[in-house]
Amino acid sequence: MSLSQNPFPNDPDRSAIWTMLVPRDIEAYVKADWSMVEDDFVTTDFFGVNGNGKDNPDGWTISYPTLELYRDEWLRQAREGQSVVYAEDQEAGIHRATSLTEIEISGERAIAHKKFDGEIKRADGEVDRLNWQTVYFCRKVEGQWKLTGFVGYLPYPMGKPV
Repeated sequence: MSLSQNPFPNDPDRSAIWTMLVPRDIEAYVKADWSMVEDDFVTTDFFGVNGNGKDNPDGWTISYPTLELYRDEWLRQAREGQSVVYAEDQEAGIHRATSLTEIEISGERAIAHKKFDGEIKRADGEVDRLNWQTVYFCRKVEGQWKLTGFVGYLPYPMGKPV
């Protein structure tokens, strides 16, 4: 059972993308278990762009030119999170901070906008602040939605109000 509600219960495609990027990804991350998500990727041509917290794309970098490099960093961060003692349930805290309500689908391609905005209380009295967004690129492969890449670690909200 997910700790957050699927906003797309009557849309099989968006529901599948949401399930991949929210409950499955969060649970795998908290458990530092890549095997739970490894089949969610198109391994050929995958790459990840690190927004480095910058609004301006001139500051973005291809930090993950291969899925293997992304996997290694994902596992490093997940294991680092496991070393923190939280005053509350980490998985519930990540769900509380996560929003994924915007998914555009065009044929066999999709863009999903995942936003993080919240805090998880740590046992030492501090908080882990989650405040960024990621834009994921997906492709339907043999009837299943998979990730082909992303632009992540972007500011949230991004840009200045008009």
